[in-house]
Amino acid sequence: MNRYFYIDAEGKQKGTYTPMELREEGVKRDTLVWAQGMEQWQRAEEVDELSFLFSDTYYPPQPEPPHPTWPQSSQSYAPGQEPRVQPSMPKTWLVESILVTILPFFLCGSFLSLLGIIGIVYAAQVESFYNRGDYQASVESSRSAGKWTRAALWIAIAWVVLIIIVFIALFALFGFSLSEMNDLIDI
Repeated sequence: MNRYFYIDAEGKQKGTYTPMELREEGVKRDTLVWAQGMEQWQRAEEVDELSFLFSDTYYPPQPEPPHPTWPQSSQSYAPGQEPRVQPSMPKTWLVESILVTILPFFLCGSFLSLLGIIGIVYAAQVESFYNRGDYQASVESSRSAGKWTRAALWIAIAWVVLIIIVFIALFALFGFSLSEMNDLIDI
C-alpha cells in the first residue's frame, strides 16, 4: 500500500498518508496527490488505488499479514520484494571448543590446546555474525569452529591412545609388572 502526499486547499503539501488516512483528511476528487513511483502529481480520482474514496460502496483495503523480518546488514530490498526469513542460528561449538582446549592441556600439554583456542575464536564469531544479520558468515564460522574443535578432539584422543599403546608395549616387551615398576621407581 502506497503512502501519498497531497496539496490541501491552501496550496500546502501534506503527507505522507495511507489511502484510508486520505479519506479522513477529506481529500476531494480534484485534489492533487503524489506517491513514490508516480511520475507527476495527479488528481486523486485518476489514481486507481484511491478510487474507493469516491465510490458509494466502500470496502476498506485488507491489511497485509505481517511478514517475519530479519535484521538486515547492508542489504536492501526493492519495493515489492519480500525479505527472506532467516533460519535459526547455526551451532556455535563454544562449549565443545572450550572442553577440547582444557582437557588436552591436562592430558598432553599445551600444544594441543592451541587447536582448541582456534576453535574458540571461530565459535565466538558465530553469534556475533548472526546478530549482525550476516547469516552466511555465521555459517562459515560455525563450520570452521566445528572443524578445529573436532581436529583438536581427535588429535587428543589419538595422543591418549598412543600413550596407552606405548605403556602396553613397554610392559609386554620388557615384562614389567606393576610391582617391579614400583620397585624401579623407589630406587
